Amino acid sequence: MDATPAISALSERLQEAQHLQTIEGNPLTEAELAMFAMFERENWPHERRRAYLLAQFRGAASAAE
Repeated sequence: MDATPAISALSERLQEAQHLQTIEGNPLTEAELAMFAMFERENWPHERRRAYLLAQFRGAASAAE
């Protein structure tokens, strides 16, 4: 089974998301780009990515309080 089409589709979705963020005036930062590249490079499953993002969000929210 070749995983290349799945990786290509994911990369295309990431590129599209980056483009939309830029159009909306909220481009991804270098740190965000590096994070998403890490997700792809290390082949993190969707659930792990989501858990990581939620933990980052919760950490930032509690630091702001």
